[in-house]
Amino acid sequence: MRLPDLLATRRGRLLAFFLLYVTEGIPIGFTATAVAAQMRRQGVGPAEIGVFVGTLYLPWAWKWLMGPFVDVIHSDRLGRRRAWIVAAQMLMAFTLLGTVGIDFTANLKLFTILIFIVNAFGATQDVAIDALACETLSEHERGTANGLMFAGAYCGQAVGGSGALFLAAAIGFQWTYLFVAAAILTVTIFVALPLRETRPDAPVAREGPWAGAVLREIGEYARQAVRAFFGHRGATVAVVFAVLPCGAYALGLALQSNLAVELGLSDSGIGTLALASTIISAVGCVLGGFLSDRLGRRRMLATYVVLASVPTLIFALLMQRAGWIMPVDPTLPDRPAVPPSLVTAFWVVCLVFSFFHGLMYGTRTALFMDVCAKGVAATQFTAYMSLLNLVIWYTASWQGIAIERWGYPVTLLIDGLAGLVCLGLLPWIVPRTAKRPCRQRPWQG
Repeated sequence: MRLPDLLATRRGRLLAFFLLYVTEGIPIGFTATAVAAQMRRQGVGPAEIGVFVGTLYLPWAWKWLMGPFVDVIHSDRLGRRRAWIVAAQMLMAFTLLGTVGIDFTANLKLFTILIFIVNAFGATQDVAIDALACETLSEHERGTANGLMFAGAYCGQAVGGSGALFLAAAIGFQWTYLFVAAAILTVTIFVALPLRETRPDAPVAREGPWAGAVLREIGEYARQAVRAFFGHRGATVAVVFAVLPCGAYALGLALQSNLAVELGLSDSGIGTLALASTIISAVGCVLGGFLSDRLGRRRMLATYVVLASVPTLIFALLMQRAGWIMPVDPTLPDRPAVPPSLVTAFWVVCLVFSFFHGLMYGTRTALFMDVCAKGVAATQFTAYMSLLNLVIWYTASWQGIAIERWGYPVTLLIDGLAGLVCLGLLPWIVPRTAKRPCRQRPWQG
């Protein structure tokens, strides 16, 4: 039986890009939530887990480097974008399966390297999917498609994170690697492989060796980015804004998984918390962007940044009062009793934080669009998004170290206050008003 080509119809295209983005979220959810929780449960320290989680996001910060390769190296017969998507998904799944026999408590560096490679394939896939979307979707489909793609990434994180933890309680955690790989390959077989791209009238011409073409593409990207960043004051200030934490982060990164294990949550409990947080964040993203369109971008973003720090600072105070200061090894037989009120407070602040962080995320993305130059908007916006992933990398890393050195309350306090520093830059991030034609390359979207 021949599987349908989803690109052939409007509904099929929307479904295809939703499902393709699901495969981007699956490995991130699995490693940043499910694996991180298991690491803490088996005695891996917060500092090591922080570095591990931070490392997951590094390939996404440098994915723009893969754009020229995806553009230059291709096969019109196999599908210029489909070949890259299928190859990346298969390599993601098989690399994940290659980590099954690795004990991350004894070989954390090797395990981290392999998971880094998984996310490098995921970031490459993202470039190819976005390029396919630019070439396939009509103008009136792009808004709906982008919303569904964003939702797909969140669903993928829920499948990889919450889904794996729910299964772990029934079948053991080692078997969840097979589940995650199977989930990715299911989309590969039933969605990616049957896709049929519209072939160009003539093969894309290449000038000289592909290596030279790639270098020219990277050089052109760098020139466009520099020109866009420093040709407008608001855009320049936005660069600094992008490399600063925008509000608090701790309750959405490795600290949440670490603390969930220490406070006695089961795998199913952590999965439920992760699932609820993901859904609430997605709702917040949509609502935050909607309100910022009507009430003012910078005003609402400032409000959301402050709100995201409030539950973080409150929980720092509650942990200090409860005496839960330093991390507690969950493998110790004589661990201190966990106050039930602290567990309840943990659930509440995590869910409230997820909503406020979602409000901020959707609005911050729109703010970066406001300052992008029309002629090089794709290049500039991609660069801003890359810088945001760098923030997640260094934030997760320093927080793990801070937890072991100063404890949870101090780490939360620093996180909550550091997230407010960016507010001083908002008055200077003035949107552009000039209207010039947009020139966009598929891999930059």
